[in-house]
Amino acid sequence: MKDALAAPPSRHASVVLANPPFGVKSSITVVGENGKAGRETISYNRDDFWTTTTDKQLNFVQHIASMLAIPGRAAVVVPDNVLFDGGGGETVRRRLLNQFDVHTLLRLPTGIFYAGGVKANVLFFDKKTARPGQPWTDTLWVYDFRVGQHFTLKQNPLRREHLDDFVDCYLPGEPRSNRVETERFRPFTYAELLERDKVNLDITWLKDPALDDADSQLPPEVIAREIVEDLEAALSEFAAIAEALAGPKAAAAGDAVG
Repeated sequence: MKDALAAPPSRHASVVLANPPFGVKSSITVVGENGKAGRETISYNRDDFWTTTTDKQLNFVQHIASMLAIPGRAAVVVPDNVLFDGGGGETVRRRLLNQFDVHTLLRLPTGIFYAGGVKANVLFFDKKTARPGQPWTDTLWVYDFRVGQHFTLKQNPLRREHLDDFVDCYLPGEPRSNRVETERFRPFTYAELLERDKVNLDITWLKDPALDDADSQLPPEVIAREIVEDLEAALSEFAAIAEALAGPKAAAAGDAVG
């Protein structure tokens, strides 16, 4: 299995839609002399990266930024830590805002993806011809689809119609100057973003009604059912991974017998 982050992209794309694998660190499996497998944390020292880090999500953001053609557009699913981590995270955010037009952030409800507790977002950015001395990002529009929203993998899954308001606010195909601020959709200028501590893009302004009203909390049977769903989904993911890992070994064993 090839490591997508190991080398710079061999070709460039005008459109990238990506949901990179979630995980805190990048690592590889190493088999020692005793035949036992272990995990080693790795980082990528690439000339096209802005910073060297073991954070898998930050590396995928850098990789996608590097593989975009001019002009190019990207929509990338990222966990919250990409928006607020310091160190390498701040470096990536500063460079991305400066060199790319980072125009939209969609904050998703918790539990949309396979890892039940992961809070995810979709970050939209464009690559354009460089304009020296001037940052490319003018305004980041943030749509908060997290506060007051609740979905599950099976009982109440997220459907296309749930995103109708976001699409209406996004105005696909229209100039972004036509966008209008709403309760869930707000603009933040480049200067405002730089003034935030560590260029933190984890921006929220809506108040979650569940925090004020104890009666609005989910009943225990619903929470229990959702935990079961998340565990079943996780087991399914692990089963798929185990099957994929066993595939090459099974094929090698078959060749040896033959």
